[in-house]
Amino acid sequence: MIEKTQCEKKGNMEGEGTEMKQESRFKRICVFCGSSPGNKSSYQDAAIELAKELVSRNIDLVYGGGSIGLMGLVSQAVYDGGRHVIGVIPKTLMPREITGETVGEVMAVADMHQRKAEMARHSDAFIALPGGYGTLEEVLEVITWAQLGIHDKPVGLLNVDGYYNSLLSFIDKAVEEGFISPKARHIIVSSPSSKELVKKMEEYFPQHERVASKLSWETEQIEYSSSCEMSRLEDIESSKMGGRTSTSRSGDYLEGMLNDYVGGRNKLKAQKSASTKFVAALTCLQFFFAVYATFLLYYMGPSIDLRTKPEFTWATKIAQQWKQLMITPHVIGHYQKASSSLVMEDVLPTTPSQVCENEKIDFLQKKSNDVQMIKLKRELYDEVLNFQSKTFGTETLQELMAMKSKWNLKGPNSPKITVLLNHFKRKTLCAQLDSLLQQTLPFHHAWVLSFGSPNEASLRRIVDTYNDSRISFISSSYDFKYYGRFQMALQTEADLVYVIDDDMIPGRKMLQILAHVAGTEKYKNSVLGSIGRILPFRQKDFTFPSYRKFRSKEAGLYLPDPAYDITVDKIVQVDFLSSSWFLSADLVKTLFVETPFTFSTGEDLHLSYQLQKYKNAGSFVLPVDPKDKETWGDSEHRLAYVSETTVIFKDIVQVRDDQWWKALSTGYLTQWAAMYPQKVDALFYAHSVDEVKVLAPLLEKFRSTVGKKAYIVVSGGSFCTCEDAATALKWPTVVCKERRFKIFDLAIGSLSGVSDSEAPVIHAVYTSMKGLIKIHNPSVVITVADIDPHVRKALKMASETNSNATTLVLLPRASVSQVLWIADLRSTALPNWNRMRISVSIITQNRAKSLTRLLKSLSNAYYLGDEIPITFNMDSKVDEETIRVVGSFEWPHGPKTLRRRIIQGGLIRAVSESWYPSSDDDFGLLLEDDIELSPYYYLWIKYALMAYHYDPQVSLPELSSISLYTPKLVEVVKERPKWNGTEFFKHIHPNTPYLHQLPCSWGAVFFPKHWREFYVYMNMRFTEDAKSNPVQIPKSRTNGWQASWKKFLIDMMYLRGYVSLYPNFPQQASFSTNHMEPGAHISAKDNVVKHNKQDFQVPLLKEDFRNLLPAMKMPPASKLPSLNLFNQPVSLKGLKAAGAKLGQDVLRCNNATEVVVVDQDTGLPHTCSKF
Repeated sequence: MIEKTQCEKKGNMEGEGTEMKQESRFKRICVFCGSSPGNKSSYQDAAIELAKELVSRNIDLVYGGGSIGLMGLVSQAVYDGGRHVIGVIPKTLMPREITGETVGEVMAVADMHQRKAEMARHSDAFIALPGGYGTLEEVLEVITWAQLGIHDKPVGLLNVDGYYNSLLSFIDKAVEEGFISPKARHIIVSSPSSKELVKKMEEYFPQHERVASKLSWETEQIEYSSSCEMSRLEDIESSKMGGRTSTSRSGDYLEGMLNDYVGGRNKLKAQKSASTKFVAALTCLQFFFAVYATFLLYYMGPSIDLRTKPEFTWATKIAQQWKQLMITPHVIGHYQKASSSLVMEDVLPTTPSQVCENEKIDFLQKKSNDVQMIKLKRELYDEVLNFQSKTFGTETLQELMAMKSKWNLKGPNSPKITVLLNHFKRKTLCAQLDSLLQQTLPFHHAWVLSFGSPNEASLRRIVDTYNDSRISFISSSYDFKYYGRFQMALQTEADLVYVIDDDMIPGRKMLQILAHVAGTEKYKNSVLGSIGRILPFRQKDFTFPSYRKFRSKEAGLYLPDPAYDITVDKIVQVDFLSSSWFLSADLVKTLFVETPFTFSTGEDLHLSYQLQKYKNAGSFVLPVDPKDKETWGDSEHRLAYVSETTVIFKDIVQVRDDQWWKALSTGYLTQWAAMYPQKVDALFYAHSVDEVKVLAPLLEKFRSTVGKKAYIVVSGGSFCTCEDAATALKWPTVVCKERRFKIFDLAIGSLSGVSDSEAPVIHAVYTSMKGLIKIHNPSVVITVADIDPHVRKALKMASETNSNATTLVLLPRASVSQVLWIADLRSTALPNWNRMRISVSIITQNRAKSLTRLLKSLSNAYYLGDEIPITFNMDSKVDEETIRVVGSFEWPHGPKTLRRRIIQGGLIRAVSESWYPSSDDDFGLLLEDDIELSPYYYLWIKYALMAYHYDPQVSLPELSSISLYTPKLVEVVKERPKWNGTEFFKHIHPNTPYLHQLPCSWGAVFFPKHWREFYVYMNMRFTEDAKSNPVQIPKSRTNGWQASWKKFLIDMMYLRGYVSLYPNFPQQASFSTNHMEPGAHISAKDNVVKHNKQDFQVPLLKEDFRNLLPAMKMPPASKLPSLNLFNQPVSLKGLKAAGAKLGQDVLRCNNATEVVVVDQDTGLPHTCSKF
């Protein structure tokens, strides 16, 4: 028996390889590595570890042929493990790299170019160990070939101890600068461990855009189809001469490295002799026959390249000159084995009936007799339809066909449709082609795809016999799994794409129906199909079941489901489609935006997920006419039903469950999420483990507060995984395996990698967070203020897309543990977090030391990332030292403004004119320079405003200001008795805040609406002589106060029943204190009242005040006690009654039941209103 040549063996392997179950998809892996062992023992250990991994997976080795350095280690270890080893080495390097006995088979080649071509041709994948120039040159060349589409083989870097970090950084820089495309970046797979690297390479899927270009170049093999026989004869002749020479034949590099890789075989010239001349003559004849066969076969069938017909050889150019003499293309191109089929087959089939086989369907449609399950499934289906009917609208087939469509199916605007039929082993191709040829709307092209199929030859023969120029056969020995058909779809120039599994036989009207619906305005941005799934719903225990859970309503739906008599009579939106996909050609590329969760399955869900995430496109199952099989997407639904519903293997079910849960956890808006919108108080976002730790106290406070709900989102990937976050939070890592909302891992690092460019991070964070926010409707998204600016931008954009008002809260790290009270705010108040603006206004003149003390206390306070403008109001007599203090003060929280009077105005003008609100959310904090503040003063203001002003469920219009100070005296009566709020309110709670009719001048925040009102009131009532003022409050010392802005504010508050909120803590500790330094009132010459410092100075709060509040939170507004001007307990209604009774306001109102109401925008008195 004659031994088969290498070419014949290769051909047989391509047809038989997929039939055998192997531990790895790779038969041989080429390892590039150095002839030096390197300086670290870890490099040598890694070489041996890689060799063991190859042996464990039954993978043979192709390497550089040397016996020293890492090459020697890896080859010896693989050989000792019982695997075949092929070494390829240039003859010139043999003395340098082979110092002893080599292992396995050694091929000596002429030069480095030939070495790379042989190594590539014998390998299914490439791995680079640490090495030098040669290693880099080899691995970069195979990467370049992959980028050009010359091969689809994975290329891996074994990144031992970060050896290739600099190279990866360089490549990332090239991507950023536009020299390498982002898709080409994904060609390189890297990992520090051999096991993980080989696993990643097993899952590798090529992402270059021109898959067809590789297949086109493979047609060039036809030109050398006889080269194997020629080489065999030469081998025989050379052996007679005692060996081979290193001289290459003149035609050896006719096609360059391309043909060396794709299919060319090294053609070595024999020594000159009589026999070699004979062989040379025979070779020439065979060569010209090959050229003739090339252009004959090339022009008897259309090119595999579905866009252009590239000119690679001079033979092709000759063929083009003869094109007019040839038959018009009508048969598909014969790739790879075309010439051999001409030789081996005496009689080729000429009609489909001679080669067609039909799928025998032994399966009878299962009908469930489980009454409970039928009831549950039907209930869920009805709930879905009712919801979609109310929110989106559903149509019957008749109604859909009556809608206006952009496609004129019978006119000039008829759509071009490319149909892709993916086949492996099932015998349905003839039935599918027959159905397509009978469609009421003709297709433009039909591509029959065979990737790694053991039936490739029979599938090709079937396509041949149909003899239709629109039908093409595209094959590859590489198994592209489920994604290859969609990558092929990228090549189409048609308007629409119809991808069909081999278990679908569409009815004759299907293309017409699909094209019409795809042309409607409503469904133009959609993917359409005939079979779909609705993913699981949440159970009562707040977990999600497996999609295959038995007897579970929440497990979701398979539509249509004949087992439960569920037919689709109206279009229904699903979470993903199965078995067929009809969509715009422009939408196909969306599938490849992100790396899939796995390449082994789930392209159906990944397509729908990516389309919704990046294109806001839905997935829909079309209705059918039950009486007309020609409207069915699958006239033999039993095939698809068996494919989809009989998958019971635990591993496959688990993978699919993991995939849909991952999609839902990263923002996929499923039908459950649409039907049952969630409402959570907060979503936390952490981009690193450190950020998780910083946010942990506030997250735990939310989760431990009754009625509150909060989750945390982490970046994932190399930044912060779910497991990392769980460990930082001291949660069991099992939470990352449960299908329960707790931690959302966005896997951003694994998708986009590390990059200095903002685009990948912004894109990944924005799209996922947008979906999560839409699903969970958080009141706030909370993160740290110093988060990566790219991430912050993405979070801001995502928050702003939510129509239900979600606010991004950026908290300084030092403040997080001080604002645990956020969890006590109502969810309706939280979205107002960023609305308020506190404008600090400082009144100063000639107390530089006091001012310095105030500014120091301002700088040391806790702030929450808010913008806080600060203004210095200086009178005309300001001294030089004060000006220097003001000028040198640095304020990082907002703009700093300096104002100085030309004419001395005095205290009344200095205060009242120091601030005027710019909006209803602008609050004024007025501070004289002898005041000092607590570090917690801003937190008190923010908490009080959020609880009593910005909560839509709280109505407290009487609140006009918030005091930082707690008084020790009853200031407005002649005796000025001492007063202690802690003692006074001990029957309620000793530390309860309270409402008081007295405004505070020693540190207070004034509300914008009431301050406008005060401006108008003071303008109408100001008199130089206090006794001539029309308002005289009974028994109040304020009646005699001269030149006091506070007197006029007290009068207005008394007349209209307004109050101020006061703190109340032990020892009257406050958020501000007054140092009672000489000024306009204290120690003034005309002031006969003595002011003892101990009666006014109070201690400042130095600890978190939340722990001192009743139940550790602000009491409800309805529970706040209220005092009148004289510190007597009076209700808010009683305060209004007292003001009305006095009857001295600017408008005459009913003294018993009415008070003055003003225009909130202008402050002008408007009318009288009953209280």
